[in-house]
Amino acid sequence: MDLSWSDEQLRLRDAVLSFAERELADDVAARDGSETFPHDLWGRCAKFGILGLPVPEEHGGQGADVMTTLLALETLGYGCRDNGLIFSINAHMWSSAMPILRFGTAEQKAAYLPGLCDGSLIGVQGMTEPDTGSDAFALATRADDDGDGFVLNGSKTFITNAPVADIFVVFAATNPALGALGLSAFLVDRATPGLTVGRPLHKMGLRTSPMSELFFDDCRLDRSRLLGRTGNGIAIFNHSIDWERACILAAAVGTMQRQVDDSVRYAKERRQFGRPIGDFQAVSNRIADMQVRVDASRMLLYRAGWAKQQGVRAPARESATAKLFISEAWVQTSLDAMYLRGGSGYLVESEVERDVRDALASRIYSGTSDIQRNIISNGLGL
Repeated sequence: MDLSWSDEQLRLRDAVLSFAERELADDVAARDGSETFPHDLWGRCAKFGILGLPVPEEHGGQGADVMTTLLALETLGYGCRDNGLIFSINAHMWSSAMPILRFGTAEQKAAYLPGLCDGSLIGVQGMTEPDTGSDAFALATRADDDGDGFVLNGSKTFITNAPVADIFVVFAATNPALGALGLSAFLVDRATPGLTVGRPLHKMGLRTSPMSELFFDDCRLDRSRLLGRTGNGIAIFNHSIDWERACILAAAVGTMQRQVDDSVRYAKERRQFGRPIGDFQAVSNRIADMQVRVDASRMLLYRAGWAKQQGVRAPARESATAKLFISEAWVQTSLDAMYLRGGSGYLVESEVERDVRDALASRIYSGTSDIQRNIISNGLGL
């Protein structure tokens, strides 16, 4: 694995950092409190090229390879303190743009990918249902073939970006008797009759990333809305979730590095008993542990990315290992950053407590930590 960066990649890293610190530095705490999605910041990210990083240039994207994309996202996490915005960007890229790029027809790619890259369209995936979760393929939502097309009925929940999304990649059973092998994916526009975007769901963290339910009531789709082939849903979902597990926490690595750097500065400035608190091993050792987690997370992130860049599907164990370790490391590093500051770290204005709330969700989305452990143990032959 080669982790040396080209001059072009380093220029992109510097440009992303400058952009994030300059253009994305609004009052995140206020938006977090009001659960407001930042449409203006989304547009700035699109204009800069963030939303289309892994999409080829012929479809309106930047054509960045996997490692370059991860580097840019890590840097975005360092420079942007809005974890919710970054989470929405990841959901948009990995669960809508990438499956359309891989499985879409020429017409579907032309209709959606340029807009998903330039920010005029917001995309998301509709997979999770009220009675599913880790058992992702046990779908009750059905798409019945009526000869002219498909009629979609059912519901989805925990759908990131749904309140603001324009296009949904929706999974439904077209042949329930086949279980997971009987699932298909569809491209459903927001204005499609029979689709209702439900109530917003209020979350502990990632509050600037909107989430809601979806309801399908005799939602009629013509055959051009089918993504890939009938029964190809499991392949489409696995393709999407592999991208997610390998890449979705790249920004968290940058966030953790920022937490370390902020903590070092704080430890030098904050004085107790006549000395900077960084002089005390209880403080300096805590920060050292934080940095070790960052370094280990970075290596696991880029190992998974390097495997994908070789043109083969990253082994599930490598992606699962990265997802598991980084999510757990982010939670602990955020807690350590809060503990380091004592009572002030518990206050909303410190912004540290928001990282704690945001980090907790990383142990759940894209497969819980327990599911990642199952994947890893299965890879070990257990």
